Amino acid sequence: MSMTHRFQLVDVFSEQPFSGNPLAVVADADDLSTEQMQAITRWLNLSETAFLLTPDDPLADYRLRIFTLDRELPFAGHPTLGSCHAWLSDGGKPRHEHEIIQQCGAGLIPLRRDESTLAFAAPPLIRSGPVSEPALLEMARFLRIDRTAIVDAQWADNGPGWMVVLLASADAVLALEPQRDSPVRLDLGVVGPYPAGSDAAFELRAFLTDHHGAICEDPVTGSLNASTAQWLLATGRAQAPYFASQGGRLGRAGRIHISVDAQGGVWVGGRSMTLFSGQGGF
Repeated sequence: MSMTHRFQLVDVFSEQPFSGNPLAVVADADDLSTEQMQAITRWLNLSETAFLLTPDDPLADYRLRIFTLDRELPFAGHPTLGSCHAWLSDGGKPRHEHEIIQQCGAGLIPLRRDESTLAFAAPPLIRSGPVSEPALLEMARFLRIDRTAIVDAQWADNGPGWMVVLLASADAVLALEPQRDSPVRLDLGVVGPYPAGSDAAFELRAFLTDHHGAICEDPVTGSLNASTAQWLLATGRAQAPYFASQGGRLGRAGRIHISVDAQGGVWVGGRSMTLFSGQGGF
């Protein structure tokens, strides 16, 4: 017998409807198996689908499982913000007025809210440090640029597996015409600065290997912005607060707000809005 579940389709990191990254959020998913969650995700065919469950950590307000079309992730940024928005709009009551605690595969993730935005605390990196020269040559070939165009690169993995490449400018990032396939699995972020005084400080793009082995581009990527901000701020290439832009080459207008708290923690924020909601029997 199927159970009825509420769901929302949420636009994340969007200033206007249909300008951010879509996310499906399924509520009360405790009765769904891993296989069912993966099947639902593949059927919906969005980059990620998130499932809200009862927490088993007494400090958490809710528990979240995040699936791509081919795997479960311990953490991802736009599912974190979008799911928190969905949980709150569905009547969720956090233990603390201005802080929500999400439990996920990466542990407990604090979120905070103001009148119009939510922000999550960037989780610690699983992998950091320099990228090997052979890997940089491979990334330059994939991006169809000369190796000398890469200003710097860093492993900045907070769950999905990110490697981040820094180019000289936002225009250079937007001009990229990468290959359509890659001999190795990719979770590659590219970032470049805008001129001083621009609306955004950086432009980002995210290239991923999908479940068919093809390369796709993610519209707006919270986890990438989180780890990239940690790197740029630590190396003095960025100063918080700042806005980042992502999705322009895909017809989107994602806006990500980066800030730093008094303890030096990096926060990644943006607006989320529910565009569709309903229920279904799974």
